[in-house]
Amino acid sequence: MSIKGTRTTSDYLNFDELAMKGIKIIKQGKSPRLGFLVIVGINTGLRISDILKLTYEELEQDSITILEGKTGKRRTVRINVNIHEALVLLKSKTRMTCGMVFLSKNNTPYSIQYINKWLKLNFKSGKLRCSTHSLRKTFARTIFERSKDQMKTLNLLSEIFNHSSPAITRIYLGFRQEEIDDIYLSL
Repeated sequence: MSIKGTRTTSDYLNFDELAMKGIKIIKQGKSPRLGFLVIVGINTGLRISDILKLTYEELEQDSITILEGKTGKRRTVRINVNIHEALVLLKSKTRMTCGMVFLSKNNTPYSIQYINKWLKLNFKSGKLRCSTHSLRKTFARTIFERSKDQMKTLNLLSEIFNHSSPAITRIYLGFRQEEIDDIYLSL
């Protein structure tokens, strides 16, 4: 939670570094579900509130259709090979292989505050602001940067995230501030 009168935001992080560290955390077996949460977050772009509701059974499918908690809209998400491979690894490190995935050792759902604190401890570097929303932003920024047709991708990301316009998605991706910074640095 932020302090009244302040504005908080999160930054996108490096996709490949997050993916490698997420897999490493699963393999170490100390917090395998949280490592898997990172993999799911950067590969689906779902909000944390929707990720926390996912089950093993859903993630074993080729795609899932969810009712987004924030917007109430239906969204179909493809479960890619990165998630499937990480799920196999997760199952080898945990006793539970059915039902809700993101439960603590006490079998209670993780709180968003706990996950934010854990992410800051494990993934924060330098001036970057890291939170659960960083996973969603990392998904979007990586898709955009790897795209061959960035205008089309910008429109699709705007649709995926239910933004009112691609201009909002550009701001969400952090381009506006980067472009403003470039103006100052060009002098």
